[in-house]
Amino acid sequence: MFPVWRKVNFVRAAADIFLLPQKRVQSVCSERRSPCLSLTRRCSGRRFNVPPSAEFVARVSGIPTMAKLPYRELADGLDAAFVGVPIDTGTSNRPGARFGPRQIRVESALLRAYNSGTRAAPYESLVVADIGDVNVNLFDLKDTCKRIREAYRKILATGCIPLTMGKCVTFAHVSHGPVGLVHVDAHADTSDVVLGEKIGHGTPFRRCVEEGLLDCNRVVQIGLRGTGYSPDSYEWSRAQGFRVVQVEECWFKSLAPLMSEVRAQMSSGPVYLSFDIDALDPGFAPGTGTPEIAGLTPAQGVEIIRGCRGLNLVGCDLVEVSPPYDTTGNTALTGANLLFEMMCVLPKVKYY
Repeated sequence: MFPVWRKVNFVRAAADIFLLPQKRVQSVCSERRSPCLSLTRRCSGRRFNVPPSAEFVARVSGIPTMAKLPYRELADGLDAAFVGVPIDTGTSNRPGARFGPRQIRVESALLRAYNSGTRAAPYESLVVADIGDVNVNLFDLKDTCKRIREAYRKILATGCIPLTMGKCVTFAHVSHGPVGLVHVDAHADTSDVVLGEKIGHGTPFRRCVEEGLLDCNRVVQIGLRGTGYSPDSYEWSRAQGFRVVQVEECWFKSLAPLMSEVRAQMSSGPVYLSFDIDALDPGFAPGTGTPEIAGLTPAQGVEIIRGCRGLNLVGCDLVEVSPPYDTTGNTALTGANLLFEMMCVLPKVKYY
């Protein structure tokens, strides 16, 4: 028969293990008279969601949400939210990006609470959660676009800033009017018609201009490269007023000076950040639908995102992660880290 004292000790040990993360948080909140179970803004009493630390909770345990944050069905009460758009219906080459949001969430278990490079403390600044995926229609791309718009109207109506995993449509105009755009990609995505269709993964920013969603004098496209269908694949972008930064202008250099110019171009108006993982060289991020050689390095990708600090960011996305071509998981892991960097440059994030 199992001795009673052993049962008591076992229960006590289990309780201590469970409470370790809470005890640690309590020490952070020691200035408060009563202990708290999550970080709290001084004076306001507003609680934050704090992912469990891997010092106390195994990364492989639990249901995989983005960065092991709590799951919420709605964006109400959140400052920012991770949301998935699991589609690849409009993809012209390698499929599989519909599984991207799921794999990014799995790999995001490696993320920790603080940005060691910039000393950003997003979980001490913003109420953040994972609000799941848009319920897309895999058989009808036009219906999917409608569903995305409806979902993001509801998110934006709450004042929440969406951080999107998976293909998305620029939606921030719903609340903010025409927006500036920092577009990091191997491709301009400004084609008019592809195989007779107006909607596909190569056409979104042509449609955005037609619909008046972009402030064209505040659009920059970074990392464009590859073969084209004409001698100048980016003539249309320039004609709209976009700043085009081809990848050759980025080789062998820091992009911090470029981002200083971009911040001046964007000014104080609302800005949307869209990062296609194929902007990175496929040697670093092979798991994507349309890879192009001689791309950006991960360090340059981080420089671009960190260079957006101070902008009035109203939404961000990380798109085109295709797990079937990502045999090591490194592409999804890179995507997860880039999304964390995006969260760290949102307005009102605290820095130590």
